[in-house]
Amino acid sequence: MLKARVIPTLLYRDFTLVKGVRFDSRRVVGSPVQAVQVYNLRNVDELIFLDVRATLDERRPDFALIDEIADHCFMPLCVGGGVRDVDDVRELLAVGADKVALNTVAVEAPEVVRAASDRFGAQCVVVAIDTQRDGHGTPTVRIASGTHDTGLDPVAWAKEVESLGAGEILLQSIDHDGVMEGYDLETIRRVSDAVGVPVIASGGAGEFGHLLAAFVDGGATAVAAASMFHFTEQTPMEAREFLGAHGLPVRA
Repeated sequence: MLKARVIPTLLYRDFTLVKGVRFDSRRVVGSPVQAVQVYNLRNVDELIFLDVRATLDERRPDFALIDEIADHCFMPLCVGGGVRDVDDVRELLAVGADKVALNTVAVEAPEVVRAASDRFGAQCVVVAIDTQRDGHGTPTVRIASGTHDTGLDPVAWAKEVESLGAGEILLQSIDHDGVMEGYDLETIRRVSDAVGVPVIASGGAGEFGHLLAAFVDGGATAVAAASMFHFTEQTPMEAREFLGAHGLPVRA
Protein backbone atom coordinates (compact mmCIF):
# COMPACT_ATOMS: atom_id res chain seq x y z
CA MET A 1 0.00 0.00 0.00
CA LEU A 2 1.22 3.50 -0.81
CA LYS A 3 2.19 5.53 2.21
CA ALA A 4 0.01 8.54 3.01
CA ARG A 5 2.03 11.64 2.14
CA VAL A 6 1.74 15.08 3.73
CA ILE A 7 3.04 17.75 1.35
CA PRO A 8 3.52 21.44 2.23
CA THR A 9 2.83 23.84 -0.65
CA LEU A 10 4.84 26.98 -1.32
CA LEU A 11 3.20 29.66 -3.49
CA TYR A 12 5.57 32.11 -5.14
CA ARG A 13 4.66 35.56 -6.47
CA ASP A 14 6.69 38.69 -7.15
CA PHE A 15 9.97 37.46 -5.59
CA THR A 16 8.45 36.13 -2.36
CA LEU A 17 6.22 33.44 -0.92
CA VAL A 18 2.56 34.34 -0.55
CA LYS A 19 -0.70 32.87 0.70
CA GLY A 20 -4.24 34.00 0.27
CA VAL A 21 -7.83 32.85 0.08
CA ARG A 22 -9.49 31.32 -2.99
CA PHE A 23 -6.42 31.92 -5.18
CA ASP A 24 -6.20 35.61 -4.22
CA SER A 25 -2.61 35.30 -3.05
CA ARG A 26 -1.50 38.57 -1.49
CA ARG A 27 -0.28 37.85 2.04
CA VAL A 28 3.52 37.68 2.13
CA VAL A 29 4.87 34.74 4.13
CA GLY A 30 8.63 34.88 3.56
CA SER A 31 11.61 33.63 1.58
CA PRO A 32 11.38 30.40 -0.46
CA VAL A 33 14.88 29.23 0.46
CA GLN A 34 14.27 29.82 4.17
CA ALA A 35 10.97 27.93 3.95
CA VAL A 36 12.68 25.00 2.25
CA GLN A 37 15.32 24.91 4.97
CA VAL A 38 12.64 24.84 7.65
CA TYR A 39 10.84 21.96 5.95
CA ASN A 40 14.13 20.10 5.64
CA LEU A 41 14.42 20.23 9.42
CA ARG A 42 10.82 19.06 9.75
CA ASN A 43 11.51 16.02 7.57
CA VAL A 44 8.53 16.47 5.25
CA ASP A 45 7.56 13.86 2.67
CA GLU A 46 7.65 16.15 -0.36
CA LEU A 47 7.38 19.81 -1.29
CA ILE A 48 5.27 21.55 -3.94
CA PHE A 49 6.48 24.91 -5.29
CA LEU A 50 4.09 26.85 -7.55
CA ASP A 51 4.77 30.18 -9.24
CA VAL A 52 1.23 31.59 -9.24
CA ARG A 53 1.98 34.54 -11.57
CA ALA A 54 4.23 33.02 -14.23
CA THR A 55 1.45 31.94 -16.60
CA LEU A 56 -0.52 35.16 -16.19
CA ASP A 57 2.64 37.19 -16.80
CA GLU A 58 3.53 34.97 -19.76
CA ARG A 59 6.87 34.10 -18.14
CA ARG A 60 8.76 30.86 -18.31
CA PRO A 61 9.70 29.25 -14.99
CA ASP A 62 12.50 30.96 -13.06
CA PHE A 63 15.08 28.24 -13.60
CA ALA A 64 17.79 30.02 -11.60
CA LEU A 65 15.48 30.24 -8.59
CA ILE A 66 14.51 26.58 -8.85
CA ASP A 67 18.20 25.68 -9.10
CA GLU A 68 18.86 27.60 -5.88
CA ILE A 69 15.88 26.06 -4.09
CA ALA A 70 16.82 22.55 -5.20
CA ASP A 71 20.32 23.02 -3.80
CA HIS A 72 18.74 23.42 -0.35
CA CYS A 73 15.93 20.90 -0.76
CA PHE A 74 16.54 17.42 0.61
CA MET A 75 13.12 15.99 -0.24
CA PRO A 76 11.28 15.34 -3.52
CA LEU A 77 10.40 18.68 -5.13
CA CYS A 78 7.48 19.29 -7.48
CA VAL A 79 7.60 22.58 -9.42
CA GLY A 80 4.86 24.28 -11.43
CA GLY A 81 3.98 27.61 -13.00
CA GLY A 82 4.83 29.01 -16.41
CA VAL A 83 5.59 25.68 -18.08
CA ARG A 84 4.87 25.97 -21.82
CA ASP A 85 6.53 23.00 -23.48
CA VAL A 86 8.66 19.91 -23.08
CA ASP A 87 11.85 21.99 -23.07
CA ASP A 88 10.63 23.76 -19.91
CA VAL A 89 10.00 20.37 -18.31
CA ARG A 90 13.48 19.21 -19.30
CA GLU A 91 15.11 22.36 -17.91
CA LEU A 92 13.22 22.14 -14.59
CA LEU A 93 14.30 18.54 -14.15
CA ALA A 94 17.86 19.49 -15.09
CA VAL A 95 18.07 22.18 -12.39
CA GLY A 96 16.77 19.89 -9.66
CA ALA A 97 13.01 19.43 -9.78
CA ASP A 98 11.91 15.83 -9.25
CA LYS A 99 8.42 16.39 -10.68
CA VAL A 100 6.87 19.07 -12.86
CA ALA A 101 3.27 20.23 -12.47
CA LEU A 102 1.41 21.05 -15.70
CA ASN A 103 -1.82 23.00 -15.50
CA THR A 104 -2.76 25.59 -18.13
CA VAL A 105 -0.49 24.02 -20.73
CA ALA A 106 -2.15 20.64 -20.17
CA VAL A 107 -5.48 22.11 -21.30
CA GLU A 108 -4.14 24.32 -24.07
CA ALA A 109 -1.58 21.85 -25.44
CA PRO A 110 -2.34 18.37 -24.05
CA GLU A 111 0.29 16.87 -26.32
CA VAL A 112 2.87 18.32 -23.91
CA VAL A 113 1.65 15.92 -21.21
CA ARG A 114 2.12 12.95 -23.54
CA ALA A 115 5.49 14.13 -24.79
CA ALA A 116 6.82 14.83 -21.28
CA SER A 117 5.60 11.46 -20.02
CA ASP A 118 7.12 9.59 -22.96
CA ARG A 119 10.43 11.42 -22.72
CA PHE A 120 10.99 11.66 -18.96
CA GLY A 121 8.62 9.08 -17.46
CA ALA A 122 5.13 9.38 -15.99
CA GLN A 123 6.56 9.47 -12.45
CA CYS A 124 7.73 13.06 -12.93
CA VAL A 125 4.63 14.40 -14.71
CA VAL A 126 1.96 15.87 -12.42
CA VAL A 127 -1.14 17.48 -13.86
CA ALA A 128 -2.64 20.12 -11.59
CA ILE A 129 -6.41 20.45 -11.87
CA ASP A 130 -7.91 23.61 -10.34
CA THR A 131 -11.65 23.35 -9.72
CA GLN A 132 -14.34 25.83 -8.77
CA ARG A 133 -18.08 25.36 -8.46
CA ASP A 134 -20.30 27.36 -10.79
CA GLY A 135 -23.60 29.02 -9.94
CA HIS A 136 -25.30 25.63 -10.00
CA GLY A 137 -22.79 24.09 -7.61
CA THR A 138 -21.11 22.05 -10.32
CA PRO A 139 -17.30 21.95 -10.22
CA THR A 140 -15.49 22.87 -13.42
CA VAL A 141 -11.84 23.05 -14.36
CA ARG A 142 -10.21 26.49 -14.37
CA ILE A 143 -6.81 27.50 -15.72
CA ALA A 144 -4.51 30.56 -15.70
CA SER A 145 -4.39 30.74 -11.90
CA GLY A 146 -8.13 30.21 -11.72
CA THR A 147 -9.01 33.16 -13.97
CA HIS A 148 -10.43 31.19 -16.91
CA ASP A 149 -13.24 28.63 -16.76
CA THR A 150 -12.69 25.86 -19.31
CA GLY A 151 -16.07 24.26 -18.71
CA LEU A 152 -14.35 20.89 -18.38
CA ASP A 153 -15.63 18.34 -15.89
CA PRO A 154 -12.86 17.51 -13.36
CA VAL A 155 -13.53 13.77 -13.50
CA ALA A 156 -13.52 13.59 -17.29
CA TRP A 157 -10.40 15.76 -17.44
CA ALA A 158 -8.62 13.66 -14.83
CA LYS A 159 -9.32 10.52 -16.86
CA GLU A 160 -8.08 12.27 -19.99
CA VAL A 161 -4.76 13.40 -18.49
CA GLU A 162 -4.23 9.93 -17.05
CA SER A 163 -4.63 8.51 -20.56
CA LEU A 164 -2.13 11.10 -21.81
CA GLY A 165 0.49 9.80 -19.38
CA ALA A 166 0.19 11.88 -16.22
CA GLY A 167 1.66 9.97 -13.31
CA GLU A 168 -0.11 11.97 -10.61
CA ILE A 169 -2.91 14.52 -10.23
CA LEU A 170 -2.80 17.57 -7.98
CA LEU A 171 -6.48 18.36 -7.36
CA GLN A 172 -6.93 21.89 -6.04
CA SER A 173 -10.20 23.48 -4.91
CA ILE A 174 -10.37 27.24 -5.44
CA ASP A 175 -13.50 27.51 -3.29
CA HIS A 176 -11.75 25.89 -0.33
CA ASP A 177 -8.28 27.40 -0.83
CA GLY A 178 -7.04 29.21 2.28
CA VAL A 179 -10.37 28.87 4.10
CA MET A 180 -9.01 26.11 6.39
CA GLU A 181 -12.44 24.48 6.85
CA GLY A 182 -11.72 21.22 5.06
CA TYR A 183 -11.23 19.84 1.57
CA ASP A 184 -13.80 19.43 -1.21
CA LEU A 185 -14.27 15.77 -0.33
CA GLU A 186 -16.97 15.12 -2.91
CA THR A 187 -14.80 16.15 -5.86
CA ILE A 188 -11.75 14.39 -4.43
CA ARG A 189 -13.72 11.15 -4.08
CA ARG A 190 -15.15 11.39 -7.60
CA VAL A 191 -11.74 11.96 -9.14
CA SER A 192 -9.97 9.37 -6.97
CA ASP A 193 -12.53 6.73 -7.89
CA ALA A 194 -12.20 7.52 -11.59
CA VAL A 195 -8.43 7.25 -12.03
CA GLY A 196 -5.72 4.79 -11.16
CA VAL A 197 -2.93 7.29 -10.56
CA PRO A 198 -2.25 8.97 -7.19
CA VAL A 199 -4.39 12.00 -6.36
CA ILE A 200 -3.05 14.80 -4.15
CA ALA A 201 -5.86 16.70 -2.41
CA SER A 202 -5.24 20.43 -2.05
CA GLY A 203 -7.21 23.41 -0.77
CA GLY A 204 -8.88 23.76 2.60
CA ALA A 205 -6.82 21.97 5.26
CA GLY A 206 -6.93 23.63 8.66
CA GLU A 207 -6.47 20.77 11.12
CA PHE A 208 -5.30 17.18 11.19
CA GLY A 209 -8.86 15.85 10.97
CA HIS A 210 -9.23 17.48 7.57
CA LEU A 211 -6.18 15.57 6.33
CA LEU A 212 -7.61 12.30 7.64
CA ALA A 213 -10.94 12.97 5.94
CA ALA A 214 -9.21 13.55 2.59
CA PHE A 215 -7.73 10.06 2.80
CA VAL A 216 -10.63 8.17 4.39
CA ASP A 217 -13.63 9.95 2.88
CA GLY A 218 -12.05 11.44 -0.22
CA GLY A 219 -9.84 8.53 -1.25
CA ALA A 220 -6.81 10.77 -1.78
CA THR A 221 -3.32 9.28 -1.97
CA ALA A 222 -1.65 12.38 -0.53
CA VAL A 223 -2.62 15.73 0.95
CA ALA A 224 -1.16 19.17 0.28
CA ALA A 225 -1.51 22.12 2.63
CA ALA A 226 -0.19 25.66 2.90
CA SER A 227 -2.10 27.90 5.32
CA MET A 228 -2.27 25.15 7.92
CA PHE A 229 1.51 24.99 8.14
CA HIS A 230 2.20 28.70 7.61
CA PHE A 231 -0.32 30.17 10.05
CA THR A 232 -0.75 27.58 12.82
CA GLU A 233 1.64 25.68 15.06
CA GLN A 234 0.68 22.37 13.47
CA THR A 235 3.59 20.66 11.69
CA PRO A 236 3.84 18.06 8.92
CA MET A 237 5.56 15.65 11.30
CA GLU A 238 2.70 15.92 13.79
CA ALA A 239 0.28 15.43 10.92
CA ARG A 240 1.98 12.16 9.96
CA GLU A 241 1.89 11.00 13.56
CA PHE A 242 -1.85 11.78 13.73
CA LEU A 243 -2.55 9.90 10.51
CA GLY A 244 -0.45 6.94 11.66
CA ALA A 245 -2.33 6.82 14.95
CA HIS A 246 -5.55 6.53 12.93
CA GLY A 247 -4.36 3.55 10.96
CA LEU A 248 -2.88 5.10 7.81
CA PRO A 249 0.52 3.91 6.59
CA VAL A 250 2.97 6.81 6.91
CA ARG A 251 6.70 7.28 6.56
CA ALA A 252 8.51 6.96 9.87
